[in-house]
Amino acid sequence: MITGRCIWWEKIEEGRIAPPFSEKAIGSRVNPGDKKMIYIVRHGQTAKNKANILQGRSDLPLNETGLKQAEETGRRFAAAGIVIRKVWSSPLIRARQTAEAIAPGVPCLTDERLIEMDYGPYEGMDLNDPAPEVLTFFRDFVHNPAPEGMEPLSEVVRRAGEFLEDIREEAVSADLLISTHAIAMKGILEYLTPASHGKYWSKYIGNCEVYAAEAKADGTFSVPQKCFGS
Repeated sequence: MITGRCIWWEKIEEGRIAPPFSEKAIGSRVNPGDKKMIYIVRHGQTAKNKANILQGRSDLPLNETGLKQAEETGRRFAAAGIVIRKVWSSPLIRARQTAEAIAPGVPCLTDERLIEMDYGPYEGMDLNDPAPEVLTFFRDFVHNPAPEGMEPLSEVVRRAGEFLEDIREEAVSADLLISTHAIAMKGILEYLTPASHGKYWSKYIGNCEVYAAEAKADGTFSVPQKCFGS
């Protein structure tokens, strides 16, 4: 039995809502003037997040807490003066619901490359009592390969990078939202941060946590920075 909070599984406590928006605390990372940004968000809480179950590609909707988290994130965007012009989401409903709450009225395009990591035979596992090989992997993502049947992290980064390359031209002309999942989001952050050397894999990313990166006029992206969240 594993007790206590461990950052390698995306546990979120019951009823946990991000604190009120503070523009002073967030500063130019949220509202950088004329710069065009991509905003990357992890979906809100689901019943399996609450139960500490390895959710993977199970298609569950947001629970009541998750809906509140997504709505609060939308209010933060509005308070920061962010106007999202285009939205991409994982096809899973929890990511789509999150995107729709943050950017209501903006058409939501889905892309399979934003779906969560495929946990294979380990999907649905109780994270309070993980299989030994999964625990080994989660304790050191960089040096321990994914267990057999689980999607390799290199593949998560590959498909995340392919998606980002496809949206480069659109990203330089308007603020964009990408709604995805914990490990898929880390794959995006890894791709955007070549010098990270895997640091994001063990980083805790809570429900509705948001990172932003500038889409520069020359077609490159800046290193992403956390905007707000857990």
